Amino acid sequence: MRLKAALTGFVLLAATTSFAAQVKTYQVTGPVLEVKDDMIVVQKGNEKWQIAKDQGTKVTGDLKVGSKVTVMYTMKAVSVEVKADTPAQKKKK
Repeated sequence: MRLKAALTGFVLLAATTSFAAQVKTYQVTGPVLEVKDDMIVVQKGNEKWQIAKDQGTKVTGDLKVGSKVTVMYTMKAVSVEVKADTPAQKKKK
């Protein structure tokens, strides 16, 4: 019975871990233009990338303006608002 419970727990843990591992990680590399407690701005070509950071963000080295960095990040939804179907959308279905 204990073995069955342990195996069930292991399967659930593995399923949860594999689901969480599906979040894709992206990266951007370039010089730092600005650093604040809650964000960093990195120049990539002609674009300025503003990326949020917090106390849990791991920083190795001396992060300062002018440093060349590689930032690893994920995309995370902050909020989701579901809109009601319009009559035109209902007819298409």
